[in-house]
Amino acid sequence: LPAVTSPCKILKCNSEFWAATSGSHHLGTEEAPEFCTALRAYAHCTRRTARTCRGDLAYHSAVHGIDDLMEQHNCSKDGPTSQPRLRTLPPGDSQERSDSPEICHYEKSFHKHSAAPNYTHCGLFGDPHLRTFTDTFQTCKVQGAWPLIDNNYLNVQVTNTPVLPGSTATATSKLTIIFKSFQECVDQKVYQAEMDELPAAFVDGSKNGGDKHGANSLKITEKVSGQHIEIQAKYIGTTIVVRQVGRYLTFAVRMPEEVVNAVEDRDSQGLYLCLRGCPLNQQIDFQTIRSAQGTEGRARRKGPSLSAPPQAFTYETATAKCKEKLPVEDLYFQSCVFDLLTTGDVNFMLAAYYAFEDVKMLHSNKDKLHLYERTRELAPGNAAPSATSPALWVALLCLSQCLLGLL
Repeated sequence: LPAVTSPCKILKCNSEFWAATSGSHHLGTEEAPEFCTALRAYAHCTRRTARTCRGDLAYHSAVHGIDDLMEQHNCSKDGPTSQPRLRTLPPGDSQERSDSPEICHYEKSFHKHSAAPNYTHCGLFGDPHLRTFTDTFQTCKVQGAWPLIDNNYLNVQVTNTPVLPGSTATATSKLTIIFKSFQECVDQKVYQAEMDELPAAFVDGSKNGGDKHGANSLKITEKVSGQHIEIQAKYIGTTIVVRQVGRYLTFAVRMPEEVVNAVEDRDSQGLYLCLRGCPLNQQIDFQTIRSAQGTEGRARRKGPSLSAPPQAFTYETATAKCKEKLPVEDLYFQSCVFDLLTTGDVNFMLAAYYAFEDVKMLHSNKDKLHLYERTRELAPGNAAPSATSPALWVALLCLSQCLLGLL
């Protein structure tokens, strides 16, 4: 992907405004006119650069922030717009303070004078199960390479491969994350992980955003060697967690809605899985599950052409195993049961467990940690069957095991 560069001058507007108002966090009544003048100058500066800043996150944040501040301080949009006074730097300070790494900190730079941003979460784990930014939960096939996230600042692609030869069960075997070059903050960086290879650095060997002034606003931290890494992209307010559980990878992200929706052409984002969910023809329905499990069972009894799973689970033993790590019978628990029945690999229980642990850490709404209804999110014009209750899902899985026993 090409590096994101732009003649957008929003950072100049930001620095002029911060220079004029720095140290005035508790403005008295007598200072309000001066603050409003600085705000109008800020608004005038953003209007001058509007054409070249289309789609720029900092620009749109600034525009919304100016409106909020004008309302909070009862500022009129009509009035003097003299250029703001540059504050005198304290002795021993340097001019670098005006373009310090603060501009590369999402919360400090873009939301200094407004409400905290609203964060969203997306996760992919297991066979594979997807939780979208809108808390839709799906089980998908999506074999091969698929875009998980694709916006103006970040691109994430996953590759899913069959867990067993001839099986419909797939899991993530490769993950590529591209952080696009952003203003004064970071150079373009690529992170890539594969089965049995979870690096603690970008592909160029670096662990931060490069040589720019705000390079440390993008950092990789190794939590558990070869098993768990975390990437902090503070310039876009984003946290990414990548794990290797067994042979396969899991992915989880916390991202502001503003960044999620920062796309040039929303109509072209139909296959952006974290935003739109899996296509209908890639979502797994239970009739397909029963048929696939029956086929695999017959094939295993006919000869060694298909690899047998490491351990055979019945519904009862799968339920008991998943209860060890996931005591609440939500969709993470149901996913664990499903994966043990379809793959026989106990590592998928751990994948579901860690996926939920990541949700607890990354999701901003603690009332939405557990999900209980299987839902679909479709493109306009598609019709989907009604949601299947967890009880019916369990009954169908149990029935599939009974059918296997009769074959």
